[in-house]
Amino acid sequence: MTTGGNGAVASGNERTQTGRTQAGRIWFGAIAVVVAFSLVVQLILIFTGGQDANSGSNGTGESLATRLVRLFSFFTIQSNLFVLGTSIVLALNPARNGRVWRVLRVDALLGIIITGLVYETILAPLVHLTGWALVATIGFHYISPWATLIGWLLFGPRPRIPWTATAWAFVWPVLWLVYTFVHGAVTGWYPYPFLDVDTIGFGDSARNSAVILLIGVLIAALLTVIDHRLRAVPTEPAATAATAGTAGTAATNRDGAAKP
Repeated sequence: MTTGGNGAVASGNERTQTGRTQAGRIWFGAIAVVVAFSLVVQLILIFTGGQDANSGSNGTGESLATRLVRLFSFFTIQSNLFVLGTSIVLALNPARNGRVWRVLRVDALLGIIITGLVYETILAPLVHLTGWALVATIGFHYISPWATLIGWLLFGPRPRIPWTATAWAFVWPVLWLVYTFVHGAVTGWYPYPFLDVDTIGFGDSARNSAVILLIGVLIAALLTVIDHRLRAVPTEPAATAATAGTAGTAATNRDGAAKP
């Protein structure tokens, strides 16, 4: 009776995990579709002289090459590219792991959360979008950030964020800031008004950068603590089955040993 009961529980747990895994695949796949669609829309707008979903500019007087360089210089676009790549991988393999993968996953989570927060609190009132540019920005700045966070909370994978991965994840944001200031010094263009040295001065730009980095550190620390405290997901089906099988065998042996 005990062996049968354990087997039924293991089977039920495995079915639940399989359902959660499939739901995670669908969720991450949907995020990838939204981000890819938004990126395609934005690229079409760039090639046809339409609005940039990050700044609202239509690129008057700018070459196509300049518009493309500027597009991929936005933190928004880079963070969404991290989300796109990691979401595709998770849709294919929800239990993905590895040292480099962990850093990339933190970058995707951290970058896209900062993107959503900064856009909503600072940039949204400054950017006036219409038509397809508005559609693209909804994907980049609203759906992608919070769907990614919710997906991580619901489907993981966890645990995947050691403190070393959290530390390495800041290499990209710091390099982005260095690139932004160097590129701005050479071209006179900055992706965001709170970093525009020509308008607000280097001191204020550096201070704003430090504040955002500090917020990023706090968010990354919170993500790491949550990753360590929430239950592990997904549970590997193979491991679950193996554990159930071992438990069943042990129970059978105990029952057998108890008989004369």
